[in-house]
Amino acid sequence: MKADNSSELFPVVDLSGKVIGRATRGECHGGSMLLHPVVHLHLFNSRGELYLQKRPLWKDIQPGRWDTAVGGHVDFGETVDEALRREVREEIGVTEFTPERIAVYPFRSAREYELVYVHRTVYDGAVTPSGELDGGRFWMPGEIRANLGKGVFTPNFEGEVKLLFPSL
Repeated sequence: MKADNSSELFPVVDLSGKVIGRATRGECHGGSMLLHPVVHLHLFNSRGELYLQKRPLWKDIQPGRWDTAVGGHVDFGETVDEALRREVREEIGVTEFTPERIAVYPFRSAREYELVYVHRTVYDGAVTPSGELDGGRFWMPGEIRANLGKGVFTPNFEGEVKLLFPSL
């Protein structure tokens, strides 16, 4: 079974995103509540459908749930934009896209504290999920609405849905 690299280094940031230190993935995900930056990309096609990834069962956070098309950590020494491009390439094989930043917010769960940089894009090319994922597919807005609050999606995604579909 695969596992996340618990010794991977993440920047520790303040609420403005300024780097104030560094810590390992294990420390950041182990209840330390060290604020660390992550990037999300919501990928729409021109028909208004939203691509979601299926998180593998081996992930240390929210295994088996549907989530944002791309979500990943900013590595220590990397900018948010560099991390976004790297994560999109690694997770879904997309290299040509124009991201629009739609929000930055702190997210706290029982295990971690993240500063989330949320982006969206419209893209009609090929999407090729990597081995980091259990696949993915495009969802219609009504299908997303019908599954909210049922444990199908990650809490992060459910919190961001209103940014994407204000009427949901």
